[in-house]
Amino acid sequence: MKFDLDDQQRDFASSIDAALGAADLPAAVRAWADGDTGPGRKVWSTLADLGVTALNVAEEHDGIGASPVDLVVALERLGYWCVPGPVTESVAVSPILLSSDERSAALAAGELVATVSASAQPRAVNADFAGLILVSDGQEVREGSAGEAHDSVDPSRKLFDVTATGDGWAADVALASEFGALAVAAQLVGAGQALLDASVEYAKQRTQFGRVIGSYQAIKHKLADVHIALELARPLVYGAALSLADRTPDTARDVSAAKVAAADAGLLAARSALQTHGAIGFTQEHDLGLLLLRVQALRSAWGTPTAHRRRLLEAL
Repeated sequence: MKFDLDDQQRDFASSIDAALGAADLPAAVRAWADGDTGPGRKVWSTLADLGVTALNVAEEHDGIGASPVDLVVALERLGYWCVPGPVTESVAVSPILLSSDERSAALAAGELVATVSASAQPRAVNADFAGLILVSDGQEVREGSAGEAHDSVDPSRKLFDVTATGDGWAADVALASEFGALAVAAQLVGAGQALLDASVEYAKQRTQFGRVIGSYQAIKHKLADVHIALELARPLVYGAALSLADRTPDTARDVSAAKVAAADAGLLAARSALQTHGAIGFTQEHDLGLLLLRVQALRSAWGTPTAHRRRLLEAL
């Protein structure tokens, strides 16, 4: 079977690229890390205008009710551009946890941003930015309040202890967790692609011993390995999206396979990008460092690679 995106999905990805490419995301991420979420809020407003925040919200709550494949199309681009904030939690997970709650409409419109504390991710990301904190425990969901803040390897992704408050309601917590892992996998593929693109461009310009470094076999092979890893991870991510759409018995296996492959590809892209750029890649002035830290943070989000490998082995 050959799988490919249709014209509408390609156009959707292109519209996201056009909007985020003009938004100066590196400046927004740096400002966010320094506590100024103003530029980031404008980015989220753009996402709402594009319909990204409504993708996983049901149509009866003014959402789009899109397929998981459409969700992956969008989240891969958000990963590519390193969008700050609780992207996975608000766009992919919260619509499922809110279920038929009337606040789903505000989520779809981008008027409400939510974050989540769950067994796969006990501390809530960017709880100081979110207007709603959801705490999932077993089959029940409750609202939460933010407690102590903790630094993350990615300064723009502060983590917060949360305390559940109020009455709970039933929701498909297991399904929400699968969407969380899938969403992170899609962002890792996007971030890995951004790192590869930046490395290829740099290798065409940087010279050493009178030659551009991209002409050396060592660099060519290193970047080719990253390309192969991403090309192997991407179909697993889309395959997991199809599995989620059909609710197949192998959904958990497919999601874990996607998360593991995407995490490994993202890590390889990060290491290769840093080796290609050299020390300049981790200076404050270079945008590459933002992606390097984002990949490292996302690798353990919504289940560590070890946890997903264990689940994958149990399913085989």
